[in-house]
Amino acid sequence: MYAVISLALVLFLVGFFGLLMLHGSQLVRTFKERVNILVEMTENHTQTEVDTLRQMLEVASYVKEGSIRYVDRERAAELMEDDFGEDFMKLGLPNPFYDMFSFNVDAAQMQADSLAQIREALRALPYVSDVFYQESLIDEVAGNLQTLGWVALGIGLFFVIVAVTLIHNTVRLALYSNRFLIKNMQLVGASWGFISRPYLWRSLGHGFIGSVLAILGLGGLLIWMRSLIPELGLLQGGVTFLYLFGALMLLGMLIYLLSTYRVVNKYLRMRVDDLYT
Repeated sequence: MYAVISLALVLFLVGFFGLLMLHGSQLVRTFKERVNILVEMTENHTQTEVDTLRQMLEVASYVKEGSIRYVDRERAAELMEDDFGEDFMKLGLPNPFYDMFSFNVDAAQMQADSLAQIREALRALPYVSDVFYQESLIDEVAGNLQTLGWVALGIGLFFVIVAVTLIHNTVRLALYSNRFLIKNMQLVGASWGFISRPYLWRSLGHGFIGSVLAILGLGGLLIWMRSLIPELGLLQGGVTFLYLFGALMLLGMLIYLLSTYRVVNKYLRMRVDDLYT
């Protein structure tokens, strides 16, 4: 039981790191492409200039397809009224908002130098007042995910070493009481394959159980994370998850099988007198 639980824990950590490796870059890309770029137009612009800017953005290579949105000053005031209440518009102040476009940039262009070039190109237009975006947000998201990936890698490798050692020792202790039975079967002429076969089959079953527990834990973790971060639902799944879960099951069964094989062969190679020590 201890070996199965240990195996499940280490496979859970390995699977978690695998998810980070598989989806880390795509998650960063998703967050990058959800950052809004705001293009504020001048107060005296014309409808023709609005249409011209829209057409320019629609054909621009750096704009994510389908992300362009136009909000006029009246609509902006209504949105602020919805957020802050009707008292916001009863202060007697003139409408402080401008007509603006909002769009998202392709992830490949979400770099500081690329955004600066896009901003300067748009600000050079006579009917554009300014361009706004959160410069630090992208670097913070990418940096946090990269740090999380390295931490998960370090923790995962540490627990892999600890768990493999623990599993091997647990298997060795579990088979310790069978050492005389293994040796007696060898002394009466049973082959090594005949002796080790039932132990190896049982080890595959234990590895399978530990792998299933780890996969169930990862599945529950994914469901919980998607309830907290809906954007995770946009990441690729299905076949990718099946490959990952299949690899975890194969790894778990392999670890248990190799540990059992090594312990059984150790007792088969030992002399009878050594079994008493």
